[in-house]
Amino acid sequence: MSNPPQPWQPWQTGQGVPQPWQGHSAPSMLASHADRERAVDVLRAGYGEGRLEHAEFEKRVARAYGARTVGELALLVADLPQGPVPVNQPPPPAVPATFLPAVPPTNGKAVGAMVCGLLTLVTAGLTGLPAVILGHSARSEMQRTGERGEGLAMTGLVLGWLSVAGWALIITVLIAAGLASS
Repeated sequence: MSNPPQPWQPWQTGQGVPQPWQGHSAPSMLASHADRERAVDVLRAGYGEGRLEHAEFEKRVARAYGARTVGELALLVADLPQGPVPVNQPPPPAVPATFLPAVPPTNGKAVGAMVCGLLTLVTAGLTGLPAVILGHSARSEMQRTGERGEGLAMTGLVLGWLSVAGWALIITVLIAAGLASS
C-alpha cells in the first residue's frame, strides 16, 4: 500500500521556490546554535501537539541542525503556530486607547448620592433625604444603562438612611418627652 503524494512544503528542497519568512528582517543572516535550538523547540512542540508526523518531524529536525541561515530555519517552522522567534525583535506596539473597550461612565446621581450622604455628617443630617432619593434613582438608572457607580450610590443610601433614622429617633424622643411633660 503506497502513501498518496504529499503537497509541497516550503521546508522541502528542490521543489518549487521557497519563500523566506516575512517577519524576519535578514533571512540570509547566518544562524547561531541558539537559533537552531529555538527552531527545534518549535518543531518539538508541533510534534507534541500532533501537528507533525514522526517522519516529517525527523526530517525537519535534521534540516534544522544543518541549516546555515535564519531564513532556512524560518521555513522549517513557518507553518507551525509558534513560528520562529527572531533574536532582536522589538516589542509589539501598544494598543491605542481608541481601540480599547470603552469604560462606561459613572452615574452622576450616584456621585450626588455619595456627596449628600457624606454631607449628612456636616449638615446634621439635613442632606440625608436627598441622599436616599438620589441613591435609589441612581441604582435604577445604572441597571438600565450599564453605568458604573454602584458603590457610590450604596454609600449615599446607607449614610442617608442612617441620617433619616437618626432624625426619626430624635423626633420620636422629642414627642415622647413633650407628651410625658404635659
